[in-house]
Amino acid sequence: MAAGPISERNQDATIYCGGLDEKVNESILWELFVQAGPVVNVHMPKDRVTMNHQGYGFVEFMGEDDADYAIKVMNMIKLYGKPIRVNKASAHQKNLDVGANIFIGNLDPEVDEKLLYDTFSAFGVILQTPKIMRDPETGNSKGFAFINYASFDASDAAIDAMNGQYLCNRAISISYAFKKDAKGERHGSAAERLLAAQNPLSQADRPHQLFADAPPPPSGTALPPPPAPPPPLPSAPPPPVGQPPPLPAFSGPPPLPPPGPLPGQPPLPSQPPPLPVPPTGGPPGESRRRADPGPPEVSPLPGVTIRSPVLTLTYSPIAKARGRLF
Repeated sequence: MAAGPISERNQDATIYCGGLDEKVNESILWELFVQAGPVVNVHMPKDRVTMNHQGYGFVEFMGEDDADYAIKVMNMIKLYGKPIRVNKASAHQKNLDVGANIFIGNLDPEVDEKLLYDTFSAFGVILQTPKIMRDPETGNSKGFAFINYASFDASDAAIDAMNGQYLCNRAISISYAFKKDAKGERHGSAAERLLAAQNPLSQADRPHQLFADAPPPPSGTALPPPPAPPPPLPSAPPPPVGQPPPLPAFSGPPPLPPPGPLPGQPPLPSQPPPLPVPPTGGPPGESRRRADPGPPEVSPLPGVTIRSPVLTLTYSPIAKARGRLF
């Protein structure tokens, strides 16, 4: 299932898959990426001593479109609980190689390609697998490596942040690499930066900038700012000690007055005495006489005549003399 020599691969149709768990093997990668398109071969570099894979691999598809589709749907999915990173093995190196190549020196022998990729991919898109220069006979590291970024923003950030930092107990040195064609001239010149700014393809692989910067809202569709909150109501002064707090003010109709005492009952202690009601009609005392109903009247029966008794007064001689009625 492993691929043949690198020169025989279709680099434009080959993707790099990093951050792989130790349980992942070539068969699992094949089954995973065949869902995106026909897979030609899978290659996972292995350690020369332990024969375990180094946490990354390469998958070659039948065509470049299949590789692009796999990058879109498979990047950052979780495999055995770990998110994997998927990008082009060459990342359109012919078109995207803007010259942001950096040199990393004073590497510890334990540093491998996986560690370099995991460390420096945080600053931007890496076009191809970090290249550690090794002895062709023993395979041991020579202590330096090269990394090719897709933009100068990423390479500048990597140099500023990692130059002089410790990696596996060694302080590494980072600078722009020398050009192959020019003598003594390094990458990162003003001419290269100008050409990179004019290359529209150099902006295609910047996931950090793509997801971190939100596009500005289009003109004329922005929502108006929210209205200011209403001012707070003035707080009432605290009531004196021993008195109940005042009732809150209401904006509706005034409350009804408390009901007064019933007729014939003494007023409540908290209410004023009721006003006297003047009598209606007749002089004073008339109402008292009217209030006393007297004996009930008896209606006569039919055919019965009621005669009033005749009172006879008798005057004695003494009463006549004194003018009094006996």
